[in-house]
Amino acid sequence: MNFFSQIFSNKVLGISIFACFLAQFIKIFTGKEKFIQFSRLFTSGGMPSSHSSFVTSLATLVGIERGFNSTDFAIVTVFALIIMYDASGVRRAVGKQAAILNQILDDFHHKKHIEQKRLKELIGHTPKEVIFGAILGIITAIVFV
Repeated sequence: MNFFSQIFSNKVLGISIFACFLAQFIKIFTGKEKFIQFSRLFTSGGMPSSHSSFVTSLATLVGIERGFNSTDFAIVTVFALIIMYDASGVRRAVGKQAAILNQILDDFHHKKHIEQKRLKELIGHTPKEVIFGAILGIITAIVFV
């Protein structure tokens, strides 16, 4: 029982998770369509990056708590940078590949009547989405610390 009470009383973890959910909530209002989309609450990709918000909030809080010159801050920051790079690099490339494959499927479907479920195209983030997610995470950490 002590294990769960420790986890739920961890302020750094709680604020970081809140920053992630805040970014996901903001996505409801920032889709390309000009209306509120509650379905975006459960999707990856889009503005702002919840991955970036989550990890920058964590890094900021660790820096505040342990010191910005601590090894703990360095470790969290390295992992945060890897996650943000992955979100805007590898995952973005996967989304572009999905768009191309979906176009190929559409072309084949009209010619050969092939039935295949479309791939999800909005997977990664643009650099702008990552930066805004990072800013949101830092601000959330500073406000709630």
